[in-house]
Amino acid sequence: MMDRIITIDLLRHGEPLGGRRYRGQTDDPLSDRGWRQMWQAVDPPTGWQRIVSSPLLRCAAFAEALGARLSVPVQLEPRFMEMAFGTWEGRLPAEICAEDALRLFRFRRDPVAEAPPGAEPLAQFHARCVAAWQELLGQADCEHLLIVAHAGVIRMLLCEVLGLAPSQAYRLDVGNAGLSRVRMEQHGGDWLPVLQFHNRLLPENG
Repeated sequence: MMDRIITIDLLRHGEPLGGRRYRGQTDDPLSDRGWRQMWQAVDPPTGWQRIVSSPLLRCAAFAEALGARLSVPVQLEPRFMEMAFGTWEGRLPAEICAEDALRLFRFRRDPVAEAPPGAEPLAQFHARCVAAWQELLGQADCEHLLIVAHAGVIRMLLCEVLGLAPSQAYRLDVGNAGLSRVRMEQHGGDWLPVLQFHNRLLPENG
């Protein structure tokens, strides 16, 4: 196996219409503020050669606009869709907490045992995200890539990079239009992943 260094930036979508909700796979577009957050997050561009995006509108619409502006290819990857949140889909955090003040705390502390009813199992969500990640690494050739995705997806990928259990994912904060960077170095068949920075938030995005 040839030696390679691959740089992968992970960008969460900006604010969607309707503000902060457990929207999961509900396909809401970005709000005007969300578009501003995203353009600010990628200014100036940092040499991306390819963009890979969740197919959901709050990611894909911006990825395609950025790809057109930079004249780089855009690939939609269904496995980078957000986790399905079951009965929490589309609900405000305040609505969930009104029924049980500690419900969200328990979920973040133990997203396996305290998952929302009907949600995609965390192990299944992690497996599909990591499968797409590994496939991407297998295809990349010393490139600088941008992944436009969701907080949950970015948490799953960073758990893989850092050797954390998926159940520890909520120890990682991922803000709207937050940007993280992973450097993947390969020698022979061995990879060394390095998190170079995480959740970089610009003033409009905080």
